[in-house]
Amino acid sequence: MSRVNPDWLVRAPIAHRGLHHAQSAIYENTLSACRAAVEAGFSIEVDLHPSADNVPMVFHDLQLDRMTGRPGEVRDHAAAELSRICVLDSGDHIPSLGELLDLVAGRVGLVLELKGVHGRDDGFVEAVASALRGYGGPVAIMSFMHWLLRAARRDAVHLPLGLVAEGGDEKYDVHKTIFDEVAPDFISYDVDNLDCRFVRERRAAGLPVITWTVKSAEQMVVAYKGADQITFEGFGPDEIGKDE
Repeated sequence: MSRVNPDWLVRAPIAHRGLHHAQSAIYENTLSACRAAVEAGFSIEVDLHPSADNVPMVFHDLQLDRMTGRPGEVRDHAAAELSRICVLDSGDHIPSLGELLDLVAGRVGLVLELKGVHGRDDGFVEAVASALRGYGGPVAIMSFMHWLLRAARRDAVHLPLGLVAEGGDEKYDVHKTIFDEVAPDFISYDVDNLDCRFVRERRAAGLPVITWTVKSAEQMVVAYKGADQITFEGFGPDEIGKDE
């Protein structure tokens, strides 16, 4: 099955973990943050971990404590239990990927970063691909983790795949090796090292490059010189033009 072209990635800024605002008790990777991004017309980046019963859950950390005050790992709990855990002092619970898809319903793009523990997450990529089967909106998956990228090329061949990477020219050989192996459809690269050989070569070849995490209008102006789209948090990128 051929993959869908990810050109939509460059059309709108991407809200990092949703459009969250802690002062308003709208926290990262919650349905409230994703709803706010949809209403503002931004694409959304979120993180996925598997539950104990291999349901993809929207959560960034391996451990639960920072965002819930509870001990343990996400993958120690079944999805039904995780759905009853509140995120800090909000009314939000830890959502599943299925809940996120129902909320977004194709209205904006979704960029799903897969997290994992090597040797413990067999079948996770397949579960993500299964959850996305039949979803009609723009969606892509990506990861830092090379074993997940390899699994994605095997188990999610119909989905646009991105390599998340960071570092300067000293990382060129590492990035180029995995790039050649999994043939990603886009790159998500750290904003502080955009001006490196690996990114310049990929962009010159026409591959979409998004960058993370842009946290100010000033940083955004620099980011657009080396990338095609930003993943942002903490400010409103709609308030300033790319060319200013």
